[in-house]
Amino acid sequence: MELPGIAVAVWMFVCLCTSVVGYPNGKVREACTNMIPCHGGSPQLSPEHSITVNGTEFKPGDSIEVHLSGPDFEGFFIQARDAEHLDSPAVGSFVLADRRHSQLLTCGRTKNSAVSHTSKAKKKDIKVYWIAPGNAPKHVQFLSTVVKKYRIFWVKIPGPIVSQPDVLSPTPPLHATSEAMSTSHPVSYISKPFNASGCGITKFCIRNPTNCDPGSVSCFFLSFQQEESSVFIEMSGPSEGYLAFAFSHDQWMGGDDAYLCVNEDHHVHVSTAHLKERSHPLLDSENALEDVSWRLADGVLQCSFRRSIHLPAYTGRFNLNSSYYIFLADGEASEGGLIHKHHHQPLVTDGLYNVTDLPRDIGGSRAPRLVKAHGALMFVAWITTVSIGVIVARFFKPVWSHSFLLGKELWFQVHRTLMLTTVMLTSISFVLPFVYRGGWSHQAGFHPYLGCAVMALTIFQPLMAGFRPSRHAPRRQLFNWFHWSTGTTARILAVVTMFLGMDLPALDLPDPWDTYAMIGFVAWHVGTDVLLEIHSYCLIRKVEVIEDDRVQILQSLTSAEAEGHLFKQMVLTIYICGNIVFLVAFLIAISQV
Repeated sequence: MELPGIAVAVWMFVCLCTSVVGYPNGKVREACTNMIPCHGGSPQLSPEHSITVNGTEFKPGDSIEVHLSGPDFEGFFIQARDAEHLDSPAVGSFVLADRRHSQLLTCGRTKNSAVSHTSKAKKKDIKVYWIAPGNAPKHVQFLSTVVKKYRIFWVKIPGPIVSQPDVLSPTPPLHATSEAMSTSHPVSYISKPFNASGCGITKFCIRNPTNCDPGSVSCFFLSFQQEESSVFIEMSGPSEGYLAFAFSHDQWMGGDDAYLCVNEDHHVHVSTAHLKERSHPLLDSENALEDVSWRLADGVLQCSFRRSIHLPAYTGRFNLNSSYYIFLADGEASEGGLIHKHHHQPLVTDGLYNVTDLPRDIGGSRAPRLVKAHGALMFVAWITTVSIGVIVARFFKPVWSHSFLLGKELWFQVHRTLMLTTVMLTSISFVLPFVYRGGWSHQAGFHPYLGCAVMALTIFQPLMAGFRPSRHAPRRQLFNWFHWSTGTTARILAVVTMFLGMDLPALDLPDPWDTYAMIGFVAWHVGTDVLLEIHSYCLIRKVEVIEDDRVQILQSLTSAEAEGHLFKQMVLTIYICGNIVFLVAFLIAISQV
């Protein structure tokens, strides 16, 4: 009677064991400590595979290329550990070179601290990159477990040792007599959305859009509430990947104290990190956070935690009783918890704030002021002044030919004033991104290149106009053609440049509204141009006098011209009003990002 019970117990043990570790999908987190696959049997003694690296020294933040190679194998597991304490937890994090054959795993408190296979497909070599953490030990050794077949595997194959500069060679590894003590803290779950009832009263809050409800699926929310010697922090926003905020001494990434909430397989991991310039965050191996909670619901990620105002024992953690710029970012996270670059500009406060000082309820901006000014000036120049100036020159010469201003025909004075205004606005706007970036931007795609082309044509056009031949000179027709083609090319390139610029991370106007609005403006301008062309053609036909048996059929030229001029002035008025509507819409959108 006892045999069936024993058999069932053995069967359950085998199923559970094989289901969590020894399987071809490579999700072998349970092997993080001993690196032994649950395949049964004993590991082989003489390894056939080896690990190589492209350097022997490292500094915190450095990237080291790691190669695992040898005869065909199905599975693998790679970690880096303290070379003097090989039983200690994994050190640093990895970045993948080939997502088809390798994936990141989180071991213990360190995210992306191990790499394993994605399938049992045979492979001969694997390449990954190891990122040295800020608190790395003096010597780090790479270890690997390799599975050739289900029952043929090697465990903890020793790899090269890399060391920090000016450090003596490591002593032989010591065998730990006890497990490393964990510094992780219990995690609980948040039951409902955060609320903003205490913002500006008991809590320091940042909300985007301004005054939004944290329970809304479009609201980014960050709050700080001081409780004696610690600060309780809440963060939420629409994200399926990660949310992060950072304290910074300036409005640029680099040297910042960061906090990340990352969705990994529908579980949120909260960790601290250090931002080194515009690179991947350096995750800390030890966590200084307490009372960690999280929630994922309706596309909104929430997390909360507590940290001490002062953390002298943790390198890279800022004291919370000082003033900083505050960044708030979101983005995608892939399997294994690897976060990707935020897909739009982080929210940045407009000044330095002390979150333990008087409670505030503030907003922020995802677009720097200089970038906003750049976009606004370009819209004014190429939606209003250029467009109206072109219409006036093309269709209002006969209308205002007998009207003069300061000794020149009215249409010419209006045209010249609008075009010179365009040159001035474009020149000022052109300089602003260089001032903001401190040089050329390599992350803006074709936008800066096309912008330079537009600027060159904008300067060339008035210079060419300064050498305009007289009205009846033989070269006047050639000048007219060049003047028209240069201006038309500049306008087309300007519209394309604005299309590209609207979705750059530094501005990122609302999608798809910005695209539709720009298409609407182009259609509005082209439609007005076509309408006036058709009207001019009809007017010419209307004033033709056809003599048949000496009978004049059509009305007089004077009457037709008067009628045509009135129509053109009405169209111009409506066109200007429409341009102003488009311009105001774009300026409002820019002010709200």
